[in-house]
Amino acid sequence: GIVERIGFRVQRWMSVEAAQDELFVKPGEMPDFPQEGVHDIEPRPHETVTVETRHEFKRSRPGILQHRHETGGRNLCAHQTSRNPVESMKISLITPAAKTSRAGNRTTAMRWARILGDLGHQVDVATTYEADPDVDLMVALHAWRSAASIARFKARHPDRPVIVALTGTDIYHYLDADPELTLRSLDLADRLIGLHDLVPTALPERYRHKVDIVLQSAVAHRERWPASDQAFEVLVVGHLRAEKDPFCAARAARRLPARSRIRIVHLGGAHDAAWASRAEAEMADNPRYAWLGDRPGSLTRRWLTRGRLMVLSSLQEGGANVISEAVVSSLPVIASDISGTRGLLGPDYPGYFPTGDDAALAAMLLRAEEEPAFLQVLLEHGGMRAHLFSPARERESLLQIFARYTEAHNGNDTSPEIPKPKRILTDHGGLR
Repeated sequence: GIVERIGFRVQRWMSVEAAQDELFVKPGEMPDFPQEGVHDIEPRPHETVTVETRHEFKRSRPGILQHRHETGGRNLCAHQTSRNPVESMKISLITPAAKTSRAGNRTTAMRWARILGDLGHQVDVATTYEADPDVDLMVALHAWRSAASIARFKARHPDRPVIVALTGTDIYHYLDADPELTLRSLDLADRLIGLHDLVPTALPERYRHKVDIVLQSAVAHRERWPASDQAFEVLVVGHLRAEKDPFCAARAARRLPARSRIRIVHLGGAHDAAWASRAEAEMADNPRYAWLGDRPGSLTRRWLTRGRLMVLSSLQEGGANVISEAVVSSLPVIASDISGTRGLLGPDYPGYFPTGDDAALAAMLLRAEEEPAFLQVLLEHGGMRAHLFSPARERESLLQIFARYTEAHNGNDTSPEIPKPKRILTDHGGLR
């Protein structure tokens, strides 16, 4: 059941080779599209990186793990920071997304695993819990999809804590579509993590006292790509699934007048072949739309430095990390008016359009293209929120949540009661 081990620091420069993917759009059709190679992994000196591999462990002395890595021919020198073993916990972090996935759940899981590893914990990332008797605490992303793992862990270890991170589909779909299974996970959870400020109001009242808010962090790419001088590029970053309303921006682009230079650039994988066929058909019939497919995270972050604007047209979101990424990249955002986005950008953000209304979106896109003052207003409002999405802030939020369990694990707190709600972020209107 253990597929990855996190918490190691690579202490020297690494050379990583990554093949450049082919674009779905032919370069000749759009000559100003970036053509240079991009690496998906960009290690820097003394930076925590994820090493996806199989490991064999043996303890040389308390607090130190020795590792033998099988890395497909590459030798990595890695170690886990020495620490007092009493201060650390073994954490099982469950995500339904496979390790090859670029889904948001997987991205969140890997980032949290790195943070918790840096805080001194031993973290196992897996898709299911396989009854490891040494696990001190479980973190499960997705109450519904991880329900079996949550129930299995609590049945074997009823006195050990479970923290459940709620996704958009948990909150806005499965609470209605499968309430029995979803609510069972909420009942078993000792704490719940919401990824935007309005999560507590979307839950039944009896669960709201369990919720802590953790806003997902992002770091802008170090180098900026120059904006296109041939088009006003509007980015759509998200996989092709029904809840994303992925072609809303493409529909809006069809409504634009001939004078507009707007081009929609869509980065995101297709949920299945039918969605891919729809995207390819849209490209063939809509000269303003280009679908680039599922792209590495580093390439996506580069596009966020190149685009003039980003559209998030989702019907539901649990706290989209791409909002954080756009804001810290100084990219203005136009978004559907849903609670998952209001909980990140705030109720007074001027860039909301009615959900699913491509006519309203077209009008707002044209305004952004032709009124620099409006684009600047969007940029300034986003900039006022940027500090909320810093890595240090996300780390501090997780530290506060896990500190109470670390203390209990060390014997400093013997109370079995669920902790009272605690303010995790203190100046953005989150849960108090």
